[in-house]
This record gives sequence, structure tokens and C-alpha cells, in this order.
Amino acid sequence: MRISPSFGSAMASFFKMCRLHTIGRGSVVKCLQKVDTFLHRNIGTNVVAVQEKNGFKSLYAVQAERQEQAERSVLISCHSMTNEKRFLEYLANYGDIQKYFFYGIYAVVEFANKESIASLFEGTAIPGIGMETMMPFKSRLLSMRNLDSVDLRNQPKKRLAQQSIPINELIQRLSKEESIDQQITSLTEAHQLTEESCRLRFLVCSLLKDIVAPFFPECTIKPFGSSVNGFGKLGCDLDMFLDLDGISGKNATMPKSGLFLEYQMKAAKSERIVTQNILSGIGTCMDLFGPGCVGLHKILDARCPLVRFTHQPSGFQCDLTANNRVAMKSTELLYLYGELDPRVRHLVFTVRCWAQAQGITKSIPGAWISNFSLTVMVLFFLQRRNPPIIPTLEHLRDLAGPEDKSVIEDNDCTFVSDFSKIQLESNTETLEQLLCEFFEFYASFSFQTLSINIRKGREQNKPVGDPLHIQNPFETTLNVSKNVNTTQLGRFVALCQESSWLIQQNKTAPSRGGTEGKATITLWGVSNLLLPSQIEEVKRKQNSSKKQKFEPTNQWIKDMLKSMKATNNQQNQS
Repeated sequence: MRISPSFGSAMASFFKMCRLHTIGRGSVVKCLQKVDTFLHRNIGTNVVAVQEKNGFKSLYAVQAERQEQAERSVLISCHSMTNEKRFLEYLANYGDIQKYFFYGIYAVVEFANKESIASLFEGTAIPGIGMETMMPFKSRLLSMRNLDSVDLRNQPKKRLAQQSIPINELIQRLSKEESIDQQITSLTEAHQLTEESCRLRFLVCSLLKDIVAPFFPECTIKPFGSSVNGFGKLGCDLDMFLDLDGISGKNATMPKSGLFLEYQMKAAKSERIVTQNILSGIGTCMDLFGPGCVGLHKILDARCPLVRFTHQPSGFQCDLTANNRVAMKSTELLYLYGELDPRVRHLVFTVRCWAQAQGITKSIPGAWISNFSLTVMVLFFLQRRNPPIIPTLEHLRDLAGPEDKSVIEDNDCTFVSDFSKIQLESNTETLEQLLCEFFEFYASFSFQTLSINIRKGREQNKPVGDPLHIQNPFETTLNVSKNVNTTQLGRFVALCQESSWLIQQNKTAPSRGGTEGKATITLWGVSNLLLPSQIEEVKRKQNSSKKQKFEPTNQWIKDMLKSMKATNNQQNQS
């Protein structure tokens, strides 16, 4: 669908472009009366609840759909944009616009086909900048400047939510709900990735692929982890996987033409060294030529080599890895668990939000529990219900067919991908019951002797002496919580005990009373769990009282010493 007739000449005079210099391409075909119809938005929709008539889509299907959308999209910086409709009218000269959304000064525009992108590129020009040395790179990150701007202060601004709402605002919102189940649902809706945020993440991956493709024409760059597994929170990092399997040549057969690609052959001691070299070269190209890629660091000696940088236009903190297929399978597994029962995601979001509010998890590396460890703990708890809410990984492996077979570096990563083969048992526990039971379960869990294992769905004896042992679902010799020390584990247990007690005391919503027509807000249920813990304050008071007990400056001791001294003086004088 195109937009209006005979608008090209007017727009040519209206817009003057620097970084995106568009050239008139004929008349716009349809009038603007239908703009609002074809530019329909779904702000705030859940990115992972993608369904078909006959069941859920697999993660692979969702990713393929998102990647295809990203390749038909551009990211445009709209400096001093005068009018949203005029901006869209002008772009519609180059093709049918399927979707668009704004965040800050940026707009993501998805065309109906890739030909529209090629048409748009034909009308762009590289700007001349006299003061700086340029390294021009043709990218789908474009910049449009309208020099005939007007006052924007009264223009409506549409913004993409990139961060979760502040904790104080969230607490007030939850306090207004009628039940704990509603509070948990509302919390999930406030934190989960939106449709727009997901589209932007796939677009960033597609933009980076444009940089890598000249070197590896058949490669793909895919998001993994929290960006696509269904448990991603607004503002979470963007983890990306450089997939080179399509050009590995491992399964190549003799082509009809008898021709093979000639490529560089160098001896390398290990596949790890090859991965490091690839990431190092790509990192250099991104640093030099990648528009918006700033603060780049090559972390090649890590267990999983990566390139870390900030993608300035989107605001995402990005990690690019290669040869990290186990992580991709973990992403697929978590997505599957989240799709099997909506209570899984609701409980994970609530527990992780609670953990962040209480300082159990943090955004910087350290001895605290990670979000991934917490997610596995929730999954294990749900497997231990009677009847279980989700199946064990071993059960999913037993349901797998030949097409699901997956062995990565001697690790069995096989599990069923066909949702219709999974038969769940009937468990009707509410979210309120599950949250209370989660805290009670781990408040009394024997961490000293037992390990958490979602492959078998039951406790096992700890193989090592780490305070907290959570077996990696696929790399079974690894402990995903190896970094956690005794202090942090003890704090987690104490907070589970405290939260279990708090939620039992505040299970029902208070009456909505108030004066002069204004309802008062009373903290209860989940909102009460997000307040700072009282444990530290109690310990501080206890320590303070102990110090006072032995403090020589205590007033009572001073008076007693004075009395004793006076008595001694009287005895000596007598």
C-alpha cells in the first residue's frame, strides 16, 4: 500500500536531507486518509506469546519471522522532525510501509519487501563533512534532517519503553490490584519485552550482519538469551550469536558445476583460536566502520570469547559471540518451558523482580545469584510440585524424534521441539499459592548437601563443596552458580523466610478507604515484598545493642564507676 497522489514535488521542497538525501521518485499513490489503518501498532504486547491456530510456534519459527522482518526494516534518526505524517508520506514514495514506531529521535520503519530498501538506498547520499575524516559505510542506519523545522514542543511524542517502570511506581501500581494473582500478572506486564523492543533487537542484529556479510556472505547473527527466551526484562542486554555453520563446508557435496569456493587456509591449534581470530577481526571492523557501535572491547580470553560494545542508537549493551551453540539450546529450552504454562513466566518475573529489589541479583559481576540461576531454581521448584507443572529435561529428551537429535561438544542437548507431543499433568495451583510455596521451598532447602538438577527434576547429592550447586542443564559437569558465596546464599535463604512470613500476613487486598474522595494506598501482597528487607535493620540493631552492652561509655557504667570511686575514697579517708 502506498500513500497519496501528487505529493512528490511538494515533499521535495519540504525536506532537505543531509545524511539521508532522498530524490523524488514519482507520486505517492494513496491519500493519507488510511494512514492510521495501515500503520497499526501493538504497543505493550508480549513478544513471546506468538501462537498459531494449531498450537505454538517453535523458537526457530519465531526467530525466522523476526529476522525476515528485520531485513525489510531501516533505522532512521529524525533530527528536528516536523511532522510524523509527512515523514511517513515521504518514505512511502519508496515502498509500502508495514509497521513503524518511534523512540526518542529514532524511528524503526518496516517496508513490505526488500526491494523498497534498495529503492531507498538509490535516493540516499553520503554527506560531506569538512571537519572530520569519514569512513563511509552503506548501512540501514540512516539520518534524516528537516531544515524547515517548526516548534516541536507541542508535537505529540511517541516513545518506545526501553526500561521497566521505577520500583516505587511499580509498588503503587501493584497495591491497587485486587488479588495477589492480579499483582503477579501486572508485574509481568510491566517488565516483559514489548513487541517493539523485540523488533528493535532483531533489527540491530540485522544491521550488524550487514557489516559481517562482506567477509562471511552466508552467515547469520541471531539474538539469544533473555532477548528471545521469553524471560527478558525491558532494558536487558542484547546477546548475539554469530552463526557461521552455513559456510563451514562440513557437509558439502560435489556441486554439478564441479566448482568449490576458494578460501583462506591457515593452521590453527584449536577451534577456539579460530573463533577468537574471527571475533577479533569482526570487532575491528565494527569499531572502525559500524555506525553507532561505541565503547567496543574484545574479551577473547573469556570461557566464551566475545566482543562487547554499546549500540548507541538503540541504547542496547551488546555481547557478540560465536561457536556458542549450547547457549542457543538453553535459550530454546527456556522458551519451551515458558510456552508450556503461563504460570512459568509469571513466577519467574516475580521472583527476579523480588530478587533485584532485595539486592540478591545485581547488574555487575560478583558473588550474588544470577538471573539465569534464579530462573533454573524456579523451573526446578515447578518440577517438584505434586503434580508437576512442567516436565523434566529427561522427559523432554525421551519425547524427542530423530530430527531433534543434538549433540554439541559431547553434550547431549536433545529435547523435543514439537509442543503437541508434550502432555502436561493437571495442576490447578494459583500464582499466589506457587509464590508462597516457592519461598517456603527454598527457605528450608538443604543447600549444604543437595544440588538442583532440572534434567532429572529431583535433588541430588552435591558433587563439589560450592555453597550453591545448580547443574547446567546441558553441560552437566558445570555449576552455573559457582560464583555464589556462603554469605549471599545465607542472605537468599533468610529473605525467603522473611518473604514467606510477609506474604502470609498480607494475603488480601485492604479496603479502599480514603478521605475527601481520595483512596489511600496500603502496601500488601507482592508490593510488600519489593520494599527493602528488614533483615539488615534487625541485624544492625542487634549489633548495636551488643556494642552498648559492653561499651565503657555507657551512662549506667559511668555512674557505677563514679559511685565505686567515691566509696573507695571515703574508706581511704577513714
